[in-house]
Amino acid sequence: MGKFTFILKDKSIVTYTKWEDIPSNLDFLHITCFLPDFVEGPHTEEEHEENKIWNTRLQQLMEKERAGSNKNR
Repeated sequence: MGKFTFILKDKSIVTYTKWEDIPSNLDFLHITCFLPDFVEGPHTEEEHEENKIWNTRLQQLMEKERAGSNKNR
């Protein structure tokens, strides 16, 4: 089980345990926790590729966070 915690625009805190449960339109100020469910090794090539996607997902969230903070300036 993963853990993904966000501070929302209304200053409330929300945590998700599954990536799939995070709404694509989530309006947040900050990411405070990003702990995905990595596939432990040894693992297959397919599982290795699955693990690599987490960096891309984190980068996308960070870009959304930066864009939101630029709007508030």
